Amino acid sequence: MKTFKGFTDSESLTQLPDTFFHHLLSEIDDAAELKITLYAIWRVQNMDGPFRALRESDFGEVAVGLSAEQIRSGIERAIQRGSILEAQHKTEVFYFLNSPRGRAAAKAFANGQLRESAGVGATPLARPNIFRLYEENIGPLTPLIADALKDAEETYSAEWVAETIDLAVKNNKRSWRYCEAILKRWKEEGRGEKQNRRDAQTDRDKYIKGEYADYIEH
Repeated sequence: MKTFKGFTDSESLTQLPDTFFHHLLSEIDDAAELKITLYAIWRVQNMDGPFRALRESDFGEVAVGLSAEQIRSGIERAIQRGSILEAQHKTEVFYFLNSPRGRAAAKAFANGQLRESAGVGATPLARPNIFRLYEENIGPLTPLIADALKDAEETYSAEWVAETIDLAVKNNKRSWRYCEAILKRWKEEGRGEKQNRRDAQTDRDKYIKGEYADYIEH
């Protein structure tokens, strides 16, 4: 058995529904089903867009530590239990989590309404770890900053935090106060999908010369 070095304070977390602990954990008695269920929850949480589903091939043998036969068995057991939904449209088959969002998407896919989205692969979204991102681009990660980053990730999302760090680098204003000021403004005034593609100088003028200038060290 290979020794596990332990979890760290600088890694992202995957949320598990309380129902998993109150219901599924005590009932699942098959290792393959448990691995498939946990892997599906993680993969789905790391996808973007309305179509969050997996093909059977997305449950990689190396990733879940199972053979192809065990993967198929684990999926089938999860479907029978109801934690995973199977939906088919013509020759395409996808697996969805049995959640409100997953049920709606599975129904839409089966009806052919998500045909184009289904063509997009289910590769996990490469989300930069916000703690590592901060250390690499802003500065040392102190306990106070770590707590602030955790709170920001829960309040705004890891994507928003990563984008503000990117703006701080582009504008040469490497300060958490700068990032936090942008996050607050996005939340209060709204943030369009094209916000992160604005010209760097435009962002600089908006956040450095505007009402948030007091937060920035010139």
